[in-house]
Parts: sequence; C-alpha cells; structure tokens
Amino acid sequence: MSYKSIDFMQNLLSETIFSHTESPKKAAGRALGTMVEIIGFYLIKAWGHEYRTAIEKPLSEYANQDITHNVEFTFHHNKLIKILEMPQIAAVSSTWIYNNANLPENFQKSKTTRNLIKDGVIKNACTIAYSDTSFCNAYYSGDKKRVFIYELSNKPFAMFECKRVGIEEGAKKGPQTIEKAKQGSYVARTVSSIQRIRLSDGRIGGVIENNGKFCFYDDYNALIKKAVFEHETELLADFILTVGIVSNHGNWFTSGNQNKEMKVLSQSYDWLLFLTDEGLSAFIEDIIINSNNDFQAVKNAFEMSYEKGKKINRFTKTTMDYEADIVLTKYFNENIKEIESWFNIIAPKENGIKGLNDMLIELGK
Repeated sequence: MSYKSIDFMQNLLSETIFSHTESPKKAAGRALGTMVEIIGFYLIKAWGHEYRTAIEKPLSEYANQDITHNVEFTFHHNKLIKILEMPQIAAVSSTWIYNNANLPENFQKSKTTRNLIKDGVIKNACTIAYSDTSFCNAYYSGDKKRVFIYELSNKPFAMFECKRVGIEEGAKKGPQTIEKAKQGSYVARTVSSIQRIRLSDGRIGGVIENNGKFCFYDDYNALIKKAVFEHETELLADFILTVGIVSNHGNWFTSGNQNKEMKVLSQSYDWLLFLTDEGLSAFIEDIIINSNNDFQAVKNAFEMSYEKGKKINRFTKTTMDYEADIVLTKYFNENIKEIESWFNIIAPKENGIKGLNDMLIELGK
C-alpha cells in the first residue's frame, strides 16, 4: 500500500464525492472527522467491548450531576438480558424489541422510539429501556442475524473522545485547535474521582477524596495501574478511565514533535492516542478510494451518505449500513494488529496500545 498524505486524500474526496457541495474541502474535512470516529468504534468492536459501549450518552462530572458532557463512547458494566432471533420484517424498532425482551418490571420503555434496523441501516448501541440505575441497549449482530440485549450500569468506567481539526486553505493552523484542546482537557479532568495534581518538580501526582479525607500519590500513572490491576475498590468507586483519540495533518503535530495543544491533552487524558496520517490514509485508501469488490458495500454506504437528496446517513458511528457493518467488522477483526499500529501512544509514556485494552478488560470485570 502506498502512503498518500491526508491533504491528498482530502483534495481527492473534495474533487469527487463532495464536488456538488458549496464548500467541497470543508465537507471532505468533516467526513474525515467521521472516519476517525468510525475507526474508534470498530477498534472497540474488534477488542470485544461493543456490548458494554454506549454512544453519545451524557456523562456527568464527578460529584456534579448538574453538568453533563456528550462524549463519543462510554464503557459500562453489563449483563446479558436476552438474545432475539432477527425477525423477517423490513424494520426492527426499539418498541418491538422492548415488547419481546421480557425485561424486569423496573425498566421503562425509552421515550424515544428508535429503529435498530430500517432500510438496511443499523443503529449502533440502540437504547430501548431504562431504570433508576441502568439502561438496556440492543445490539444487532449482522453475521449471526441476532439482536443482543444488554443491561448497562448508568455509571461508566471509561470514556473515549475523538477529535480532529483540519486546516483552512492558506492557513498554517486550524482556528479551533486550541478550543478543542481546552474542551477535551476540561472534560477529561472533571469526570473522574481520581484527580491530577501537578507537583513542584513538574511531575503529575494523583489525589482522591473519601469522606473528607484526602489520599495523595506522587505518581498519577502508577496510581491508575494500582487501582485497575490490583482492583482497589475504594479507588475504583467513581473512577473513569479517560481516553482521547486525536488526528489531523499538522495541527497536533506528532508524538515526537508536540505543540502546546497536544501537550495540554496529553496531561489531561489518562490515555492519548494519535491516529497517524499513515493510518487514516490506509483506511481511506483501502475502504473508499481503491476499494475492490470486498469493500464495495462500504464505498457505496459512504457515497450514499453524501449524495444530493439523501434521506439518511449510512456511514457514521451511530448509524451504519447493514452490509458495510459486516465488511468493516471483518476488516478490523482480520487486520487488528496492523490497525493498532496506526496509533502513536502520546500518553502514558512507554506504553503500547495493548496496555489500554488490558485496562479496559480489567475495568470490565
């Protein structure tokens, strides 16, 4: 596979798929941001965490329920409730699933009726019901042709945010770079009970309050590892592992050449992953530009989502074309090692991406 820059890819998309729009390059840039989120979602699936994932569920700040933030993905402890065989009907609604799931009496049907699948489009992590302490999501498995219903706890144990900033024509830097960095940093620092604190020598320590008593640790990353792998119950009670995925072609620079915004983010998230230009380009080239018959369903879904007069988006993290989902799931499962290599680990230092998945597995327990 030949590496082509993201600028090249963006210009190619703007001249083809988005040529009918008022601002083709901006439209192509937004589509690149969507691809970053899709890569994040199918990475989560390939790691086996789909059935504990919610998408864009409001996440409240620690001990401050009045302020919530929508993040791409949150991870929750889960329990399998029921498996339904896929009915031979054109659409499967959340109401149909609720009526056939035999949920406990403490669950109320979701106030918003959603379609898990309609017109060949799947809604990922479709919420069908909720209680005071949990909610129920339906997940469609295309290869098994089944609907899996899971109960998820309200309180998540991890979150993922995806951020990408493009560069305007003639500019050296995207105008929203610092704003996005500050926003991501604020969310990452406010949702978890374990707080970062900077020591006088520049190192990052950790502090946690319990019934008015403060426990201080002089190494934040060591504290996180202790909490996760030694199953420290008190530390984990309101702990949320924060993960950021950033991507661009110049704004955040690279893992070895960080600008101010990257440094802000790397000192705020527990894990910060940088999706390289090579990785994003490989995805676009494999799936969209040079797609062979094996990937035609994905290319069709992408093009249909941006054609004139479209009625539904078939290529996002929340709604995905049925056939494209099967292809993408297989692609990520079969190429997971290569896909993991698309990411540079900005923080914590001296860690590989496997360490993140190990933490998610432990927290899931």
